[in-house]
Amino acid sequence: MEIHNNVTEFILLGLLMKEEMKTLCFVIFMACYLAILLGNFIIFITITYSHLMQQPMYYFLWHLSYMDPCFTSTIVPRLISDLVARRNIISYNSCMTQLFTFHLLGAVEIFILVSMAFDRYVAICKPLHYMIIVNRQRCNMLILLAWVVAFWHSIAQLFMILRLPFCGPNQIDHYVCDSKPLLKLACTDTHIASILIIANTGMVVLATFLVLVASYIIILYNLRKHSSEGRRKALSTCASHVMVVLLFFVPCISTYILPPRFLNSDKEFSVFYTVIAPMLNPLIYTLRNAEMKNTMWKVWSRKLAWLFK
Repeated sequence: MEIHNNVTEFILLGLLMKEEMKTLCFVIFMACYLAILLGNFIIFITITYSHLMQQPMYYFLWHLSYMDPCFTSTIVPRLISDLVARRNIISYNSCMTQLFTFHLLGAVEIFILVSMAFDRYVAICKPLHYMIIVNRQRCNMLILLAWVVAFWHSIAQLFMILRLPFCGPNQIDHYVCDSKPLLKLACTDTHIASILIIANTGMVVLATFLVLVASYIIILYNLRKHSSEGRRKALSTCASHVMVVLLFFVPCISTYILPPRFLNSDKEFSVFYTVIAPMLNPLIYTLRNAEMKNTMWKVWSRKLAWLFK
């Protein structure tokens, strides 16, 4: 089927239309973005230059601290610049590129979170076989699998949007080029495309969320056999992960499971998994983790001592 596009660029309407709020939002989102970069950079360097790199849980956290800034950087810099620009124009090709990278990096994050849940499941439910099951080779395979699955998910998402004709209007009621707001602009019947996108994105998000919920139910059930001290330590570690999962998945499910006609709240929901969750991840994983805090103090004390000697 030949696709005819009269649209060569789109206009991103962004989060807010009130001019008086744009300066305040610019400052808030700039501060959030800098916090994301700084917080994840500190965790990344701490794990890289410490013994924590040898532990599977921190190895996955190391990858997450790298993915968070990458994922956010596909969206937030553009959002910040659009807040001070007169017209928020993005070319058709740039829009499709943002769509692909947004879904690619977001899906990799999802599967890293699943890998972290698998690590906690084995550590608590099969502690005697932990180092055999969750060895470095298997960890690398899980990371590779995350990228492969995320790539094919993103290619499928991009292919479905590329097949749609855009004849005008070209105003995207969002701050990012995503599949659901683009569906509203297509000058053709998008019923089948909507179903396919919900199946592709919504079901992936929902299925992985249900897997994570099931894994933590099993973990909680198995904690009955542990001592009170063991339960306390395990629950402290798992609580951090559960908080991150809820911050990321609940808004994602609200965004991608609902049909396109419920689009009005998508922009607000998406702020949670594109800005809030990546910003809070470093705090959640450090403030509730004594081992991480002690290692962070040792690593950065050495780094600062070397820098100012």
